[in-house]
Amino acid sequence: MLTANDNRAAGSAADNRGADSVAALARESYRGIALYSTPRGRCSVDLSDNTNLWGAPPAALRTLAAVRDEDVTRYPVAYEPALAAALADYVGVSADMIACGCGSDDVLDSAIRAFAEPGEVVCLPEPSFSMIPVFARTNGLCPVAIPLTRSFDVDVDAMLETGARIIYLCSPNNPTGGALPRRTVEQIVENARGLVIIDQAYAEFGGDSFTDLASSGRPVLVTRTMSKAFGLAGLRVGFGIGSPELIAEVLKARGPYKVNALGERAAIAALDSDRAWVDERVDEVVANRSDFRAELAKRGFASLESSANFVLVPVDDCAATASRLERAGIRVRALPGLTGIGDAIRIAIGPWEMMQRCLDAMVASA
Repeated sequence: MLTANDNRAAGSAADNRGADSVAALARESYRGIALYSTPRGRCSVDLSDNTNLWGAPPAALRTLAAVRDEDVTRYPVAYEPALAAALADYVGVSADMIACGCGSDDVLDSAIRAFAEPGEVVCLPEPSFSMIPVFARTNGLCPVAIPLTRSFDVDVDAMLETGARIIYLCSPNNPTGGALPRRTVEQIVENARGLVIIDQAYAEFGGDSFTDLASSGRPVLVTRTMSKAFGLAGLRVGFGIGSPELIAEVLKARGPYKVNALGERAAIAALDSDRAWVDERVDEVVANRSDFRAELAKRGFASLESSANFVLVPVDDCAATASRLERAGIRVRALPGLTGIGDAIRIAIGPWEMMQRCLDAMVASA
């Protein structure tokens, strides 16, 4: 007869066998992937996510306030033609050159899946957007990172020498903030063996637009987002720009119903009615970014030149610095051991009262 202890032991053994079998079944290429995590919990001034710290566009909020039952209970349109048309008008292309997604992450992931076979190389600069190696691995590809040059430009020759099926560029670059020179990007596009992705999530805040390269007929995809300048990060609306043939392949990989109905309606409202509001917020970011960097320098903190809505500040110990700032009510993003930089903190730019509080806290915690 089995005792209660015997039953518990048998159950524990079965649980362990189940865990072992799951580990054995899991894809080898996934084993080094950690879940993406960001700081959570309440903080009086959160400068960690590079979102619009002035809030969401008024027209988008009015649209969300008028949501009806059917907007929630029914599926959205499969491939968002109305949103694609509004975005096409915004960036100056035809609607068949737009692929929407659940954030620009979704478009990036879909493009990587659509244009490379398992085992092929995705080349990216380092440091840059941390999710690109993850998207590469989850799609069975090999990420190869090439360090930025001392001037924080991409190393054109080294990237091309990888023979990558996909080359990823980011301008302005996250987390360094720098915009890539046009000639650098053109050299990559002219000589790449496969698809070139140019991530322009922060395009509204500075640097060249590369939409013209996406319109050139070459295999170029420019990705953009409504999460940053447009303040709709919580609704997850992103898009890609490319030739109609390229966009069709991205949408095949993406699948239907990836943009929720509320996000689509809010994004269209903002694009139709609130571009001037967005432009005003962008102007404030640019002015505050310049003033903030100048004030940092006065206090002994060097920061990297930025064309984005954030600045990167090298520090001796980013974890300790971020912890001290958090205790003062200021949240920033700690970035340890960045290639060519070392430890740094990334600070989003918002209304000046937020930036002043951050400056005061940095001096007090130094």
